[in-house]
Amino acid sequence: MSTMRFWRSAQAVTQRRAAFSTSPRRLDNYAFIGLGQMGYQMAKNLQSKLSPSDKIRLFDVNSSAAEKLDVDIRHRDGGASPEVATELEDAVRNVDVVITCLPQPKHVRGVYQKILSHLATNEDEKPRQRRRLFIDCSTIDPQTSKGVAEIVSQTLEPTGGGDFVDAPMSGGVVGATAGTLTFMLGAPLPLVDRVEPILQKMGKRVLHCGEQGSGLVAKLANNLVLGVQNIVVSEAMLMGIRSGVDPKVLADVINVSTGRCWASEVNNPVPGVVETAPASRGYQGGFGIELMKKDMDLAIAAANDVGIWLPTGELAQKAYAEIAGIPEFAKQDFSVVYEVFRRGAEAESSSQTEDPALNAAMLAGGGIHHGDVGGLGGGDAGGGGGE
Repeated sequence: MSTMRFWRSAQAVTQRRAAFSTSPRRLDNYAFIGLGQMGYQMAKNLQSKLSPSDKIRLFDVNSSAAEKLDVDIRHRDGGASPEVATELEDAVRNVDVVITCLPQPKHVRGVYQKILSHLATNEDEKPRQRRRLFIDCSTIDPQTSKGVAEIVSQTLEPTGGGDFVDAPMSGGVVGATAGTLTFMLGAPLPLVDRVEPILQKMGKRVLHCGEQGSGLVAKLANNLVLGVQNIVVSEAMLMGIRSGVDPKVLADVINVSTGRCWASEVNNPVPGVVETAPASRGYQGGFGIELMKKDMDLAIAAANDVGIWLPTGELAQKAYAEIAGIPEFAKQDFSVVYEVFRRGAEAESSSQTEDPALNAAMLAGGGIHHGDVGGLGGGDAGGGGGE
């Protein structure tokens, strides 16, 4: 090949590469639905890491949450173009990716019923070459999630198709704000490469747990362990303290021994043992006891669906349900069970108390400490899917 022909050939290749690299990428339309404490921060991180050529619509039944987030976003540079949607149908208009973060199964069902009704019947929603993607980050029961996934697939097939995956997360509001969440993804393997980069814009790790619904099973299994651990650590700490052992010494022993766990080492329920734990700030912040009660309900419902009895889980669920029903404790971190058990022990020691909160605490703690299992045997714990 002559020098001139070689040069022309090389130049043509370079031009083709340049044309490819400078071609504008396809515009993606995102919708983020559910802007509570977690969703607000997740949407904020997602928007900041999307391309400026993308669009993100924000929707919450509390319109002020979407408006506040829009203001926060516009005070900084970069990221996708935000838009506040006043109606759910507006949020999902010509959408490519929908992310939902909702409180309970009934909310997930209701939201997706409206979304699918709009997408399936609106003439502007033309058949598409690329399938729509729905990522649900809500913590709900796997059966509800699988049902929604099936309806999404059936309803949208005539208009180009749609895929629904579950991606519950761990890390709390702190992790959502810092963008360090861990997502437990339930999705068919071919979808992982499309979903993972989106989740990584809101978190640090994505754990593919298996087919659709598996992410929720893994999340509920983890929270089942956490809920039981928290109660056992509270009982152990109370036993040791009332026997005269210094609480920090006792925690040190547990944390270097076989009893070591997150509920003792990081979120110790005794005030003053771990300065950064909710217990050391009046049980404020952290993971609310009502949320733990909900997750225990969901775990028991999931176990029932596969024919598994959770005797320890049911006892723990009963304790959380009773304590969450006491107004003083209902909005506090789930480690407040220690305080309830402590007051219950004091009330039992004195035999009489004029404090209604102590009476309630004694009843709540008594069901656990005295092995009141009889009422659980035929109960329908969590059968309603946490609703």
